[in-house]
Amino acid sequence: MAEAHFEDVDLMTCSICLDLLKDPVTTACGHSYCMDCIIEHWDQDDLKGFYSCPQCRETFIPRPVLNRSTVLAEVVEKLKYRGLQAAPPPAHCYAGPLDVGCDSCIGRKLKAFKSCLMCLASYCETHLKLHNDLNRGKKHKLIDGQLQEKICSHHDKLLEVYCRTDQQCICLLCVMDEHKGHDTVSAAAERTEKQKQMGENSLKSMLRIQEREKEMQELRQAVDSLKVSDGTNT
Repeated sequence: MAEAHFEDVDLMTCSICLDLLKDPVTTACGHSYCMDCIIEHWDQDDLKGFYSCPQCRETFIPRPVLNRSTVLAEVVEKLKYRGLQAAPPPAHCYAGPLDVGCDSCIGRKLKAFKSCLMCLASYCETHLKLHNDLNRGKKHKLIDGQLQEKICSHHDKLLEVYCRTDQQCICLLCVMDEHKGHDTVSAAAERTEKQKQMGENSLKSMLRIQEREKEMQELRQAVDSLKVSDGTNT
């Protein structure tokens, strides 16, 4: 086989795990992935009833049969042998016990940079770029911090409803389950209402402070007048 020459190692990189292809397979649309990566991706598509390419979004029915690409595997091995594989990230880039790990990293996970409330997943900087490229033009809301704080621990759904009866955020499945019949509103509506109440309370506090200052000023004026009057009488 002819020697492989690639100026860009990305040509032999799996767009799911962002590493050199392992047991590479090629889909009918011409895109290549690690066998384990595309199998895991399509396992998540089982509930949809159709299977899509992570890059071009072409769909397949039924689930395609995957065969290892021997040619690609040989090319990848040559790249590894020639030392073209990118150096691993520094140790501080990997997620520790208290960090949020990237859900798209396979093996040791990198620290998550952002979390997506639409995909319910957290991404490192590299996978976030891939996420944004695949969802360009779609309204995916990204947040900082722990995604689990916004996910229902019982149903793994977004906490987008507020139960006024129990005074807690819940998911839509909770509304039909243990919170059935409770006084509920959308979390956004409750947040707006709370902000409105805080603004009203802040205004009331400010008016009370101004009233107290006015009373103190009147009291000082009365004391000063009394002193002047006493001095005149003397």
